[in-house]
Amino acid sequence: MGPGQPLETPSDVPWEAITAGTLIRIHARDEPYQDKWVVNTAGAADAPVIVRGVPRNGQLPTISGDGARTRPELDFWNEERAVIKIGASSVPDNDQASHITIECLDIRGARSDHSFTDHNGDPATYAENAAAITVEQGEHILIRNCRLHDSGNGLFTTSLSSDVRIVGNHIHDNGNVDSFYEHNSYTESAGITFEFNHYGPLCTGCAGNNLKDRSAGTVIRYNWIENGNRQLDLVDTSHSELAESSNYATTFVYSNVLVEAEGEGNSQIIHYGGDSGDADRYRKGTLHLYHNTVVSTRTGNTTLVRLSTADESIDARNNIIYAAAGGDRLAITSGTGTATLAHNWLPDGWRESHDQLEGSVVDTGNVEGEGPGLTDLNSQQFGLHADSMCRDAGGPLLDDVMLRHPVTSEYVSLQRGRPRLDDGSVDIGAFEYEAPRAWPRPPDTAPESAETRDALGPRRRDTTGVHHARPLR
Repeated sequence: MGPGQPLETPSDVPWEAITAGTLIRIHARDEPYQDKWVVNTAGAADAPVIVRGVPRNGQLPTISGDGARTRPELDFWNEERAVIKIGASSVPDNDQASHITIECLDIRGARSDHSFTDHNGDPATYAENAAAITVEQGEHILIRNCRLHDSGNGLFTTSLSSDVRIVGNHIHDNGNVDSFYEHNSYTESAGITFEFNHYGPLCTGCAGNNLKDRSAGTVIRYNWIENGNRQLDLVDTSHSELAESSNYATTFVYSNVLVEAEGEGNSQIIHYGGDSGDADRYRKGTLHLYHNTVVSTRTGNTTLVRLSTADESIDARNNIIYAAAGGDRLAITSGTGTATLAHNWLPDGWRESHDQLEGSVVDTGNVEGEGPGLTDLNSQQFGLHADSMCRDAGGPLLDDVMLRHPVTSEYVSLQRGRPRLDDGSVDIGAFEYEAPRAWPRPPDTAPESAETRDALGPRRRDTTGVHHARPLR
């Protein structure tokens, strides 16, 4: 659909009748599409339902919830919660959405001061916690290469969702002013993976977190996450089916860049455990944090992680953890839980906690110094200098971690990745050192389809961990 196509807008698509294997192409145009809809179809692994934006001159098609209309043939609840919703509707009447892909769309405008027309033709307004995309019920869901912004939440998933992948997206400028309850993404799924995304910042004056998650089976890898109240808020579920999952108590966070800026709210970069007040529901497990590059430019104190209770622990290996204000301004925990540190780079004078240490911080051997030898902190080039003390200083991962989630890639802007070099010795941090050379590097991992990659054109390559924090235009 779009300029010169058989259908003019997304509201002309018979969403109530699409079947497995359907591909819907939305072509970019100068003005936003003001449409909202639900996708509730049972696709299949070999016949997914794909809603694909087709960019023009590198510009993604824009779907705006502000002033949007809902196709009248549809009938679904919680219209006020999303611009695009996956699963849970009366029309189409399907028990479970599955194998759904939403890709290459700029989705915006799900804000409480914006109005829309519902499927009955009546005026309505969005909820405070509305999202650009809400996955209310569905399995095998892929959100890829989208820009999600200017909404209460950029992305929202419920406990009725499973096997969700969030890949190559730019998620930014979401939240509500003076509110801690809306975030760039807010998820609660049975199995969710975030990779090759750029998160942050939130909207001006918005106090939410970058990535807030209550899921079982959470994997966060190869992302650039910066300038939220907390960068990662990994807390408890209210649903027994998730809490009883064998994956609930084990979370993997690896090969990400986490940036904590001055004045961005909470001085804790990560929170792991729970926030409901019912400690019986908390994660009570281990956060595996490895091969990340963590940078704080705060002038005051920074704490790497808050572990909610004595039952939570973190195993941190091969991370660069840097505080521009100096080592005495960097603490590992807020006092509770158990932290095990191995082969990390830490600044001289780092502290176990800025608070009373009721748990423990176990130092099994780390690399310490004045600076980690990053290429250029001021321009956010977080690759390694040739003389960095982080080179070849990494250690082995735990056997189970190495078996389940080895580090194979690294983030490349914009929202891409590439294979991580393997020279036989492991570097500390999110980027492996690469010596200058004349022959080509392995190609970037392209998270989008060949069609959209060709339409977007080549994106800038990054060979030293430099970050170009700019939205796709």
